[in-house]
Amino acid sequence: MPKVAVYDMRGTQVGEIDLNDRVFGIEPNEAVMQQFVKMQLANKRQGTASTKTRAEVRGGGKKPWKQKGTGRARVGSSRNPVWRGGGIVFGPKPRDYTYTLPRKVRRLALKSALSSKVKDSNIIVVDSLTFEEPKTKLMLETLESLNAAEKTLVVTADGDVNVYKSARNIPGVKSLRADYINVFDILKYDTLLMTTDAVARVEEVFA
Repeated sequence: MPKVAVYDMRGTQVGEIDLNDRVFGIEPNEAVMQQFVKMQLANKRQGTASTKTRAEVRGGGKKPWKQKGTGRARVGSSRNPVWRGGGIVFGPKPRDYTYTLPRKVRRLALKSALSSKVKDSNIIVVDSLTFEEPKTKLMLETLESLNAAEKTLVVTADGDVNVYKSARNIPGVKSLRADYINVFDILKYDTLLMTTDAVARVEEVFA
């Protein structure tokens, strides 16, 4: 069972926490994580790219010149895809890129991502993370005290508004509610900063 130190907001160690083996202690499956990230990125796509075929481009109804006798190649429309200003052949059309992976695969991917952070010692657990008011300066001081990397994902159990507002103006730092934790964000950020309540919430759902 992985054991990590628990710190307060000043960076002082106040104890240790045993992480659940089934969530934070498995062997990371890189192939599954890659599949999950690929799915997340595909599901983010708007799918609104669109081009016009020769039938949809305005104009081109008149035959440019007669079929025979000019010595030139025969052509029926100035919107021929070969011509400048013509239609596009096999161009993109609006479509839905979303798809989903099986539930067990999704859970394995998230557990693998969390376990990889523990394995690489890139997880920091704090006993609590609260601010009386939104203050970017306080968040910066907290991250500095905890020796967090420039790219840090901050995960809280209840999505504290003050924490969110304190972190949103810091480049490379993102605040997330434990219910919305995902593989893409875990892998994107160098350090995973979680409160003990967030750890308990994740273990409750995925153990």
